[in-house]
Amino acid sequence: MAIHAYHSTKEYETFSYLPQMTPEQVRRQIAYAIAQGWNPAVEHTAKGTPARVSFWHMWKLPMFGEQSVDVVLAEIEACHREFPDQMVRFIAYDNYSQSQGVAFVVYR
Repeated sequence: MAIHAYHSTKEYETFSYLPQMTPEQVRRQIAYAIAQGWNPAVEHTAKGTPARVSFWHMWKLPMFGEQSVDVVLAEIEACHREFPDQMVRFIAYDNYSQSQGVAFVVYR
């Protein structure tokens, strides 16, 4: 039996190889990031270019210390309303490791 790797032309992030997340799954990922103490942020970019070579524009400043999933989701929705033809992603920054704890595209 041969094993075949899945090849996608749109490699946005780890979750891009899975089906689109439901709103509840997005909510749970954001809740997890907040529970880890990570700082949420929202970014957007034009569609059609792979994320690894594309520049993502920050939507406002990171939400340092934000504890409400609803506030984060509201910012994601506001960004999507402002830029309906662009991809929008959620990022959570880990202060301890000084890196991204998680990043995934919410609106492709």
